[in-house]
Amino acid sequence: MAVSGYDGSGVAAAPFRVLGPLEVSGELGAVSVAPGRQEIVLGALVLELNRVVETTRLVDVLWAHDPPKTARAQVQICISRLRKALSDGGVDATIETRAGGYVLRAPEDATDVGNFRRLVTEAHALARDGLKMPAVETLRSAIGLWRGRCLAGVPSEVLAGTAAQWDERRLEAVETCMRLLLELGRHEHLVGELMQLVASHPLRERLRGHLMVALYRSGRQAEALEAYHQGRAILTEELGLDPGRELRELAQAILTDDADLALAEPAEPAEPGSLAVSPLSEAVQERSADPDPVVTPRQLPADIGDLVADDAIVSAVCEAVTEGREKGQLNVVQVLGGPGVGKSTLARHVAHRLATEYFPDGQLYCDLRGPGGQPVDPAQALGRFLRALGVPGQAIPDALDERAEMYRSLLAGRRILVVLDDAVSESQVMPLLPGTGSSSVLVTSRGQLTALPGTRRFDLQPLGPEQAIQLLGRIIGEHRVESEREAARVLIRLVGGLPLALRILGARLAARPHWSLTSMCHRLENEHRRLDELAHGELSIRASLSLSYDGLAAADRRLLCLLSLAEGTEIPSWLGAALVGDRTPHPTDLLEPLIDSRLLDITAMGRGGEFRCGLSQIVRMFAHERLPAEIAEAERAGAVRRMVGGWMALAERAHKAIYGGTYTIVAGRGERWHPPEEHVQRCLRDPLGWLESEQTNLLNAVELAARSGLDELCWELATTLVTLFEARGYPELWERTHRVALTAVQEAGNERGQAAVLGSLGTLHLYRGEHEAAGPYLSAALEIFERVGEVRGQALCLRDLARIERHHGDDDRALALYESAERNFVRAQDVIGRAYVLVEMAHITMRRADFTRTRSSLDEALGICRSAGFDRGQALALRRLGQMLMCQQRYEAAERTLLEVLAMVRASGDLVGEGYVLHDLGRVNAHLRRVEQAVQHYSRSARIRERILDHSGAAAVRADIVAILGRPMTSVG
Repeated sequence: MAVSGYDGSGVAAAPFRVLGPLEVSGELGAVSVAPGRQEIVLGALVLELNRVVETTRLVDVLWAHDPPKTARAQVQICISRLRKALSDGGVDATIETRAGGYVLRAPEDATDVGNFRRLVTEAHALARDGLKMPAVETLRSAIGLWRGRCLAGVPSEVLAGTAAQWDERRLEAVETCMRLLLELGRHEHLVGELMQLVASHPLRERLRGHLMVALYRSGRQAEALEAYHQGRAILTEELGLDPGRELRELAQAILTDDADLALAEPAEPAEPGSLAVSPLSEAVQERSADPDPVVTPRQLPADIGDLVADDAIVSAVCEAVTEGREKGQLNVVQVLGGPGVGKSTLARHVAHRLATEYFPDGQLYCDLRGPGGQPVDPAQALGRFLRALGVPGQAIPDALDERAEMYRSLLAGRRILVVLDDAVSESQVMPLLPGTGSSSVLVTSRGQLTALPGTRRFDLQPLGPEQAIQLLGRIIGEHRVESEREAARVLIRLVGGLPLALRILGARLAARPHWSLTSMCHRLENEHRRLDELAHGELSIRASLSLSYDGLAAADRRLLCLLSLAEGTEIPSWLGAALVGDRTPHPTDLLEPLIDSRLLDITAMGRGGEFRCGLSQIVRMFAHERLPAEIAEAERAGAVRRMVGGWMALAERAHKAIYGGTYTIVAGRGERWHPPEEHVQRCLRDPLGWLESEQTNLLNAVELAARSGLDELCWELATTLVTLFEARGYPELWERTHRVALTAVQEAGNERGQAAVLGSLGTLHLYRGEHEAAGPYLSAALEIFERVGEVRGQALCLRDLARIERHHGDDDRALALYESAERNFVRAQDVIGRAYVLVEMAHITMRRADFTRTRSSLDEALGICRSAGFDRGQALALRRLGQMLMCQQRYEAAERTLLEVLAMVRASGDLVGEGYVLHDLGRVNAHLRRVEQAVQHYSRSARIRERILDHSGAAAVRADIVAILGRPMTSVG
């Protein structure tokens, strides 16, 4: 590109310009080249125009150390995108593939570096022929091609070495130009120019020598010697060296007024308007100064046009970046979030929005994660920033603190926005903070950088359903999304609304318009291949997660992999300790590093300060993929055993808290893992509520135990969960867990476990009113229990077989079975089991109008339940008492008792009990001829019994409604 007032040769701007920041232009104007890898690859090709650049060389310039396994593939991707950019921009050049590499094919004058080389060669030839003035003018044209340091801002250590060689050739051209102008007698016009050049390059002895000659010939002998002594002091202080022989001899010649210093020929007169009066244009003088106050860095990567984000968050971040700057306060704003959540995209968008109005002096940008995911050293980042601010490489100090001081000095009073992307730690960021409040800093990070002073923090979450739909529509077209809106929602759910994942899916769908969204859903349904599907070009969910994963300590990586074994949507704090077998009283501490790295999300906070975490499906699949490499099979088995044992221990404690002990349940011998007692006590504040809240995790634990060969824990946990299923009305979950457990114990030959599961399935059929189906299960279970000598199991089966006989109307047979069950409960010391039997026997004696015996049985059952603290048992006994009072036609007393029971079951969340009691209250009010109140109770009972899938019970309620109204109600809902 021609520099105004200096490119006297009329050299046209070359399409490829690397003598400064990389620029490309074509027939359609400037061509956009993506910053980073594409810039690096193109820079390497331009410097070797029309010569093959080997692929290994391109890998080296991209990754100086430890290139990834996909390096060659990534080079190919860069080449493909560069070809498209050049073609779209109308650039007269092609990138051809050759054996072992690539070649940029273009005319010889297509690069500024080629034109520079040609002009310098021509100037040397003119000088050899004695044509000094034409040689100077040609050198001016060559030097005028420079717009800054070669490949300024292109982040490649290897390429920086090549670029530095071209910077050196520019200085050599400047030195030659100065020498020729001195020989032409232009010394008086050169003094100011040479002083600036020497100040910029204090260690270049040739430039200092030219300055000394110019001063001497201008009659300023003392200043010439002072220039020498200043140079000597700098060399001694910085390098511990004396000046070279030529400079020492020149100083001696000046001191002795040597005649050889006089001009060898008379000076040529300068023509009016001749450029000889100004050997270097003002623009070039400014670019040669150090530091360069004119340099305005524009390092921001391109903004994304299809950004979808919460407008409130975008506005809040913009406000935080700009507020208080007039008061001189430094704003440091953090945008935090997990991998792929869109932190960098949001930060770049905000930076572009604010750049022109608030930060006209420039924008600095650095990806602090660096190539290959390795954190960028702050000294290296400062070096990039200083070069971008116009500081020549040789003037940048080596020490970190000195670089930071120079950086703060250059930013002082300037309005510059510093964007630090993907910061790893506070120590990485602190040296990069400006010293004054005229500038602002925008930081993105996966972790909490809490040690940064005075920062504002914004946490990004995955996109909500509507935002995600909007993003997908912008990428692939709204018509495609609208035509398959349900499939779009499924895609969003499968990737958890993660913006990076959605962009990858969008890019793949956009590249294949014949693919339907439904077909993409099918591809993602296979969890083992989902991460493979979430990759497109350089975008990859796996690569993004790897950066966070590789940055973890070994113990934290192992814990994350083990957490992938827990299949619930939420992870309680104790679970991490169980998986690694750590008995710490503060298990939450083990999860903190994963939370800090945004691989775990806090989903809820308890009143006691305990939190629950969520592991997204994407992170879970990634961690599960790494599991075999991190954890040996035996260790994985131990972790699963402890995890399921932990759930078993907690479920068992919840059952004890509800029933007052290990009553009405057959205990197994599975190994327990006991969470910290403090956590257990928090769970037991509402044991039934805890079972309900952990329902998903408990169900998953049953199925995981079955898959892992833990048959004993499997059947124990399944039968213990009947405490929840029976009280809250989950017959389908009751059956699901027991079918899984039955298969597990049958395959393991676990007889006791088979009996427990069969007996519980028999109880389930009774719960559903399926008395005929219940019998075979209970008889089979009883036979096994008798064979293995399990007394409590026998009692439970005899109790339920009695219920079947009662249903059939054989009360005598039922009473005999109940009495046998009672004896076995006594032998097993199961007082609650006995109380249940007493309540059931009371129903038979009540139907026989033996109210004395009925009352005695109920009073004894109530006493037992009250002593044990078993509220549900008390409610059952009181309900039966209310029914007895109805039989005695004491309806007001019956109503009072049943209302007391209704309050009890509602307080405990016993939905099944509530349905039964409401039915009883309907009957009481029917006897009292309160038709409206009776119908209200009946209707509520019917709704509940339908809800818990008790269809026979709901039918009985509707029959009573017909009886009182003389017709069925239009609706009981």
